Amino acid sequence: MTDFLEEIKWRGMLAQIMPGTEDLFKRGQVTAYLGIDPTADSLHIGHLCGIMMLRHLQRCGHKPVALIGGATGMIGDPSGKSAERNLLDEATLRHNQEAIKQQLARFLDFESDAPNRAELVNNYDWMKDFSFLAFARDVGKHITVNYMMAKESVQKRLNGEARDGLSFTEFTYQLLQGYDFLHLYQDKGCQLQMGGNDQWGNMTTGTELIRRTLGKEDAFALTCPLITKADGGKFGKTESGNVWLSAQYTSPYKFHQFWLNVSDADAAKYIKIFTSLPKDEIDSLISQHGTAPEQRLLQKRLADEVTIMVHGQAALDSAIAAANILFGKATSEQLKNLDEATFLQVFEGVPQFEVSKTELEAGIGILDLLAEKTQVFASKGEGRKMIQSNGFSLNKDKLTDPAAIINTDLLLNGKYLLAQKGKKNYFLIVAR
Repeated sequence: MTDFLEEIKWRGMLAQIMPGTEDLFKRGQVTAYLGIDPTADSLHIGHLCGIMMLRHLQRCGHKPVALIGGATGMIGDPSGKSAERNLLDEATLRHNQEAIKQQLARFLDFESDAPNRAELVNNYDWMKDFSFLAFARDVGKHITVNYMMAKESVQKRLNGEARDGLSFTEFTYQLLQGYDFLHLYQDKGCQLQMGGNDQWGNMTTGTELIRRTLGKEDAFALTCPLITKADGGKFGKTESGNVWLSAQYTSPYKFHQFWLNVSDADAAKYIKIFTSLPKDEIDSLISQHGTAPEQRLLQKRLADEVTIMVHGQAALDSAIAAANILFGKATSEQLKNLDEATFLQVFEGVPQFEVSKTELEAGIGILDLLAEKTQVFASKGEGRKMIQSNGFSLNKDKLTDPAAIINTDLLLNGKYLLAQKGKKNYFLIVAR
């Protein structure tokens, strides 16, 4: 067994740890769990640090349990939030759970016969039939209001961070999360809870509940840091919102581009946290990057590794091909193979012109198309000169005949023509 705690320490993935956790790992295989909020049918990269902790745990010979917070997700966690969450119905919850499991399966082994194979559980399954009276009697009496009030997450909400204060529903959140730990401790032999650093208060409530309920002091907690950018900005957010693990919400092309565009300082940090590359290889990459930062070796390797892990090799190949199209290194065949969504993302922000599809069906002279129907060229003379001097491409093919006739046979995805002047000036012609 590789030492799990040493692994996450050198990767910068350990924030807080309860005393005694090190001794727990010395005694053999550890079962540990991490909770995931199921309010969407996809995880986003804000979840990735926790998921990678589960991945490293399993790779080091221990047993990971991923807990879908079906019950707690219905209530809302006051930790770092300014508003309560929406209530999920059970059908939505089950749909989200299944989608999340499929994503987790790219990181964890759920299917083998190994004694440390991963498990997925949902706290809705043990909370849905728990009556309020039973919960108050069996759980609530063990934790005092004074103890709960002292938690930093509760204090923040009470001291004015939320406009409407803190509801009783949210106040009970730490008891529900604490009961999850008690349940998994008894049902799965789970002795460790892991999570983000903002969850520390809720996690220690779980260890305290186990101590007060069962008299056991062998339950522990550890957290990973909340990931930030070197400039202090929020990690994982773009102008269009979260960077999702689902290709439906964030295409592999955009996903790959996100990692390619991180700063040098962030790349050196993220490659430790978000990949499984060994220490000596990462140290070598950081050293190589330092001698030639303009080559962006770190960013490229980081982007490739995370994209393969989340989407697979074929999606990475497609993302690289898409980027190559934009930067002039691709063929017309690769351009034709791009799906419409990725095609539009690659050429987002490129000047667009509309032409009549009916007119295109009859055929339009290239100079009429580029200088009259659109403004790719200011005049036919300018267009003729550039075409004759080999400086113009249509759909990534050089076009050298200024008398060429363009028709709908050339449309990409049945709708688009990509005009290119020189190396970097693109224009999108949309046939409607």
